[in-house]
Amino acid sequence: MSDIREQKPEPGLPVVIRRRQHISLVWLVPTIATLIGFSLLLHTWLSTGPTISVSFQTATGLEAGKTPVKYKDVSIGTVSSITLSEDGSHVVAAVSLNKSAENVARADTRFWVVRPRIGLGGVSGIDTLLSGAYIGVDKGTSQQSSRVFTGLETPPTVINGMPGKSFMIHADDLGSLDIGSPVYYRRIQVGRVASYRLGADGRGIELQVFVDSPYDRFVTIGTRFWNASGVDVSLGADGLKLNTQSMATVMAGGIAFATPLGSRQDRAPAQTHFELAKDEQTAMAPPDGPGQYIQLRFEQSLRGLAVGAPVEFSGLNIGQVVSISLDYDAAKHRFPSIVGILVYPSRVGNVLEQLPKYGGDSGQQAAQFLASMVQHGLRAQARSGNLLTGQLYISLEFVPNASAVAFDIHARPLTLPTVSGSFDHMQEQIASIVAKIEKMPLDSIGERVDASLADLHETLRQVNGQILPAATQTLQQTNQALGAVQSTFAADAPLQQNLQQSLQEVQRTAGSLRTLIDLLSRHPEALLRGMSSDSHPTSNANPAATGN
Repeated sequence: MSDIREQKPEPGLPVVIRRRQHISLVWLVPTIATLIGFSLLLHTWLSTGPTISVSFQTATGLEAGKTPVKYKDVSIGTVSSITLSEDGSHVVAAVSLNKSAENVARADTRFWVVRPRIGLGGVSGIDTLLSGAYIGVDKGTSQQSSRVFTGLETPPTVINGMPGKSFMIHADDLGSLDIGSPVYYRRIQVGRVASYRLGADGRGIELQVFVDSPYDRFVTIGTRFWNASGVDVSLGADGLKLNTQSMATVMAGGIAFATPLGSRQDRAPAQTHFELAKDEQTAMAPPDGPGQYIQLRFEQSLRGLAVGAPVEFSGLNIGQVVSISLDYDAAKHRFPSIVGILVYPSRVGNVLEQLPKYGGDSGQQAAQFLASMVQHGLRAQARSGNLLTGQLYISLEFVPNASAVAFDIHARPLTLPTVSGSFDHMQEQIASIVAKIEKMPLDSIGERVDASLADLHETLRQVNGQILPAATQTLQQTNQALGAVQSTFAADAPLQQNLQQSLQEVQRTAGSLRTLIDLLSRHPEALLRGMSSDSHPTSNANPAATGN
């Protein structure tokens, strides 16, 4: 309703009546709702970040509108939709990022699904059993942004920004190593294998290992890495060897490293390249330096000799066998074995400084030195390193009274003369013994032995049938005779009583004789005159014996 106010008209003017209109309160509610909706829309528009797409092999654990996207355990977005790719090979998850996380979408950013996983390295993602799976993010360092990404099927082992250093290691093959395999220093896990790829030339593997801080300071320029995977069992000329780093390496493999004494102690910068040795002994060995290739020619069989077998000089390992092949000798119609060995002179140590010096280049010096050693009896032998396995190794030794041989110092490669090993001599001796045994008249000896055994059997039959019964009867008679003798000499036997009475009579007679002898010694005239009444002897005998 509007109020009507009357005004006094001025003279000569028409009368005008004005009405004042007011806005109704009913329109206030929709106006406020519109403002609130506009503010919410504006806030949503200002807070909404970019929408990116991440492709995965499967959508396991993902759910549109619920699965969060987390970076450093902070939610930065949500999976808005999940669709199948056009070719059906993978799924595409559309992720709506928050405005504050817009800079996370770098070209090298990595995405993966965090879910419970059980592997050789342990158990991860246990917390998702209650909260559900989510998409993890590792922010990249590239200056370029992207909206399309390919998700990782397994979580990365190294996250950008982790304290530590990455190093590159070249290996001949991967072996039992894998992503996540531990890296050990003094049997303490200090890192892990981050990734690997085939070398550009296809002849090796490039491993990227990450060593956590502060252990990365122990990796120096002179550090040596070796494969500590599983149980290292080797059965060769040196016998049975078994090495292992820890139980974890038995299951998941591993790499160990150490720095030899006397090597460079400067800290290695990140991405420094190293070589992966096959074991600790090879890794920690001093540098071999240049090697000298020498050829050996053996006439006997070399069964048990393999490539990689050691070459020893005076018990010291100075090289290894690098090749084994056959040759043909047309004059003898034989197939000798040609063995190539690689000798490292630096392994003999400081004795190199005491060796005589020769002129010419290194090859001529080595040839002249070997020529002088051959003149003094240096020969190569294939010896048995293990009788159980039959493994052979090459031994360079000075053979006493060795026959002189020609050595060509101009031949390439140098050929060192050989002699048969002790094992071959033993085989020859065994063969000689076997040949002598074969010449023995074993048939006639067997016949004679059979005849002798037959005679012995007949003799034993006679002994058992005749001699033994007679001997048994004789023993029985002897036993009866001994029993009779024993009964004769018993205490209550008549013979024993008569013997005791006889002894008593002898004793009385002896007493009488002693009395007579005593009387005659004092009165010898008694033999002529007789005994006087005053010289009656006093008897010292027992009264029972004299009858008094």
